[in-house]
Amino acid sequence: MSPHHGVAPADAMRPTAPLLTESGWSVAASGTSLTIDMHRTDIVSALVYQPRRTGGGSRLIEYAIRLSTDGRHWPKPVATGTLADDSTAKTLNFAAQGARYIRLSATTAAGGRNGWAAGTERISSSSSPSTLASRAAVHLLGDPALPAPSTAFLPVDGWTVSATDEETTQANGRAANVLDGDPATLWHSRWSPKTVRLPHALVIDMHQTTAVSALTYQPRQTGVNGRIGTYAISTSLDGVSFGAPVASGHWKDDATVKTATFTRAVSARYVRLVALSEAGQRGLWSSAAEIRLSGPSDPSRFGSWGPVTGFPLVPVATAVLPGNKLLAWSAYAVDRYGGSNGYTQTAIMDLTTGRVTQRRVDNTGHDMFCPGIARLTDGRVLVTGGSNASRASIYDPRTDSWSSTADMNIARGYQAMTLLSSGEAFVLGGSWSGGDSARDGEVWSATTHTWRRLPGVPVASAMTADPRGAYRADNHMWLHATSQGRVLQLGPSKQMNWITTDGDGSITPAGTRADSQDAMNGNAVSYDIGKLLTLGGAPAYENAPATRRAYTVDLNSGSRPTATRTGDMAAARAFSNSIVLPDGKVAVFGGQETPVPFSDARSVMTPEIWDPATGRFTPLATMAVPRNYHSTANLLPDGRIFSGGGGLCGDCATNHLDGAIFTPPYLLNPDGSERTRPVITSTPPSHVALGSTLPVSTGSPVSAFALVRSGAATHSTDNDQRRVPLTFRQAGEGSYELSIPSDPGVALPGTYLLFALNADGVPSVAKVISVG
Repeated sequence: MSPHHGVAPADAMRPTAPLLTESGWSVAASGTSLTIDMHRTDIVSALVYQPRRTGGGSRLIEYAIRLSTDGRHWPKPVATGTLADDSTAKTLNFAAQGARYIRLSATTAAGGRNGWAAGTERISSSSSPSTLASRAAVHLLGDPALPAPSTAFLPVDGWTVSATDEETTQANGRAANVLDGDPATLWHSRWSPKTVRLPHALVIDMHQTTAVSALTYQPRQTGVNGRIGTYAISTSLDGVSFGAPVASGHWKDDATVKTATFTRAVSARYVRLVALSEAGQRGLWSSAAEIRLSGPSDPSRFGSWGPVTGFPLVPVATAVLPGNKLLAWSAYAVDRYGGSNGYTQTAIMDLTTGRVTQRRVDNTGHDMFCPGIARLTDGRVLVTGGSNASRASIYDPRTDSWSSTADMNIARGYQAMTLLSSGEAFVLGGSWSGGDSARDGEVWSATTHTWRRLPGVPVASAMTADPRGAYRADNHMWLHATSQGRVLQLGPSKQMNWITTDGDGSITPAGTRADSQDAMNGNAVSYDIGKLLTLGGAPAYENAPATRRAYTVDLNSGSRPTATRTGDMAAARAFSNSIVLPDGKVAVFGGQETPVPFSDARSVMTPEIWDPATGRFTPLATMAVPRNYHSTANLLPDGRIFSGGGGLCGDCATNHLDGAIFTPPYLLNPDGSERTRPVITSTPPSHVALGSTLPVSTGSPVSAFALVRSGAATHSTDNDQRRVPLTFRQAGEGSYELSIPSDPGVALPGTYLLFALNADGVPSVAKVISVG
């Protein structure tokens, strides 16, 4: 691996979720399916599939995973996907939930052979024999105890809590402290004048019967004694009779917030948490800073997640393509990087069918890991530098082909790119690879397919003050193209800069981003014409606390951008991804409170959405899989969002070769059914000129139209996405005339998704058009 990354942290080698004990399990194979009966209901969050390493037979390639509580009723798959055809173990993740039966179905095997190949092997020494795919091994992972519930917390108003014992003599360790909203106060089991031995119990009385599906535990924030290790949670309607545990397990000995998912949602008035051991085995104490309960969510408020889709690689970079497809790639290998190998593993997901196909791209001599990306005027994807630091390649979705273009003058990795209003592509920064020279600006010509230097655009003016120097300080810049070939570099440095790209180019200060510090690995996204939101990031690339702060940057107030602090996110984030929606709101996914490459520690699992009308963030339904370093996200033509990836550290537990599609609240009713969408009934031309009028017909009244540019994302950066709300005139019932902006600095030339929105803000499925 590159020395810039160093060694993956120790926690990258450990699965987030515990390996479930296989004692008492049985397994049966039938045709193309393998069914595990755990003979008990337990929380399951992943299936680990180890293909056979030697010998004949076939490996599982395409798969589906279903869960059942009774072995008779099998809902829709919780996970589907495509695996890399190699011998490495595959962790197939899905949303943690209670089940007794787990069914793994092979839809395609390597070599085109379906079904489970001959050979008998036990799942474990205690299980019954079974026919497995090519004598593969299959294991299950339990509750990952990730730090946020999959639904909103229930309000604690009117709740009370009691404990079997509490420390009140030498400290204020009352049970009531776990509901006061202050993590600085805590409940502690009694230690004076005499310690009360384990177990200890807390009982929350909600004073009304409520549906509950999870308990969140925040350990004490000062000191370590009493962190709960082994626990059991049960519920009651009367406070006297408590049933069998709805959750049990062992929490790690650290200060992070932990969630126990119930094996089923239950109606209860009382919830009892029993501490059976101290996490660090330091003594006989128990403690808790805060306890919260959560219940089934309202999809119309929080949205919902689809099944996890497995990829044959870690999707480190992604781009939405015409034809309802998603392009993804990793590096020379599907799960690791290093060197300059001259080829790249790619995959394409068909968003209509969910099927993922894999291809290795050799013909460009380009390992496209850690690149710059720009979407060209004609919809092609320009990819520059990375592991092969001077190379540049172009993907053409019209022909599904890759080709080379001229090498850059300056070798780069981790650089930033954007298309210019002129149709050229601008690149800046990128000291991750390619030697020690300054990564000053240069421009690619769409006419000559060559690069020209911009000596007037030195990179030093746009760098952060990262303590580790240039190769961390000029990475992943936030670039926003405007009129006349100009670019606003608005981060991650706290200093903003205007850049011109004609002639030798120039770079001049544009003021600071209000009171923001440097925000490396944060995000910037254009949500309206000349208006951008920046959020998150950290003062250094890694091992520095991230921020919760967000800022708006307005380019419409004169020559000097106006930066203003808006509402804070609920969680600090770096390595997150942000997506602008058709209605102008911005959703942010994943990230860490302290950025550490390849680690899932301190992951932020609950996305948030920012509303420009209020300046506030609100929570969304929680993800099933952490999305941190090397994750990505994209707006899809149907108004949903793809979020995937993370990892790429070889033999580690934090490789996430998968993704999932999020359905935002604007598409859902409270019962989870889809809201009625407006429909664009006409077929727009494939290309519209700047300054033209576009006639559009709809099947029902609409109140707004918006163009959202198709972007390409990697390393938390997508400089291509922007939203352009359109002015329009209603020409008749269901007939509208849309005004396309005349300025290419507003409607940056390229491929756009055209959405119609009704009065409730529900978007149509987009029409794909080329503008410019």
